[in-house]
Amino acid sequence: MSAPMNGGSPRYNPLESMNRRFDAAVEILGLDEQFANVLRVPDKVVMANMPVTMDNGTIKVFEGYRVVHSVHLGPSKGGIRYSMDVNLDEVKALAAWMTWKCAVVNIPYGGAKGGIKCDPRSMSKGELERLTRAYTLAMKNVFGPENDIPAPDMGTGQQEMAWIVDEYSKIKGHNAWGVVTGKPLVLGGSLGRVEATGRGVMVSTRSALAKLGLKPTEVTCVVQGFGNVGSISAKLISQMGVKIIGISDVTGGYYNTDGIDVNAAIEFIANSPNRNLEGCNIGKKVSNAELLELECDVLVPAAMEDQITPENAHNIKAKLIVEGANGPTTAAADAILQEKGILVVPDILANAGGVTVSYFEWVQNRLGYYWTEERVNRRADRVMKQSFDNVYACSEKYKINMRIAAYVVALEKVSSTLKLRGSF
Repeated sequence: MSAPMNGGSPRYNPLESMNRRFDAAVEILGLDEQFANVLRVPDKVVMANMPVTMDNGTIKVFEGYRVVHSVHLGPSKGGIRYSMDVNLDEVKALAAWMTWKCAVVNIPYGGAKGGIKCDPRSMSKGELERLTRAYTLAMKNVFGPENDIPAPDMGTGQQEMAWIVDEYSKIKGHNAWGVVTGKPLVLGGSLGRVEATGRGVMVSTRSALAKLGLKPTEVTCVVQGFGNVGSISAKLISQMGVKIIGISDVTGGYYNTDGIDVNAAIEFIANSPNRNLEGCNIGKKVSNAELLELECDVLVPAAMEDQITPENAHNIKAKLIVEGANGPTTAAADAILQEKGILVVPDILANAGGVTVSYFEWVQNRLGYYWTEERVNRRADRVMKQSFDNVYACSEKYKINMRIAAYVVALEKVSSTLKLRGSF
């Protein structure tokens, strides 16, 4: 039985998966265990309990986290997610992935992640604003343009970032646009940021297809997850000439061998009262589990962690997996996919387009000068293509898969910086 798109199976721990890959990279590099121990654990873990007045007058206490994994390359960077599935191990894993992600694409950031255990869909806008401001106040000594820079993640978006900017600016007594990225344009956001992660997935897909000798116009693709990353990935990949034959969201999967009109699906969601694909007549209904096992050339898991597991990895038929989500493949499934000869472009490379353009946004905030969307896209595409080539070359050099190669590239950069700084 395949793993559902349900927020990750409780049997799989994303932190354990991250550590297993980290240890493999340490062994390949022959990294001194003392340095490995420094990089294996986060620099800082901050937990806060935040009382918030709800609309009915009751006071509810919410649990929030911010994990700063590394600041060796620069200020820490990472999103904030609002979800009932938030837990400390997950946030630690996501923070570490951000460290490796920033290093892979060679931008001067360390890694961090934040989360609040809540159900944003059941909360009013006023409740979400009060919660976000309470979280910002709780993290006032963690956040900062030179220290730790949050961004949107699951359950958060431009509005939450705007509230953080406002609350943090009040605390500091001046406008601090650079304290977060993923902001609205009028508050110093960057053109191209909304599409950046999906665009990076597209560039990674294009680069990988070239390595496999596959023409986009002769390729089929399935995309799991149809939020920001999944929908934009599907749209841009289809613009390459690839036929999208399957998409999914929380309502299930939709399969059509004749191809799915991605733009029509995006428009349907925009006009749907529930903001999902329920009732969209675009293909045969399948489960999210079945969707992963469809006959296709490219599979883009862009939903949640722990979707490809030892239980379903044997049944995956794609030639290429490009990970739009963070941690969609468990460590135990990696060996199965490798044995099957499936090329996997790992999350810390494939979905790094988002943090790349977040970095551009931060740079623009510091300059007080803003770029055109064409310039943002051109520079982001160049970063993603160069990063893919670097990781692919590393995988060939050491005869390892792309995932471990990405960790090797990242770990080599961070560990060499750590040694040069000698901060002990």
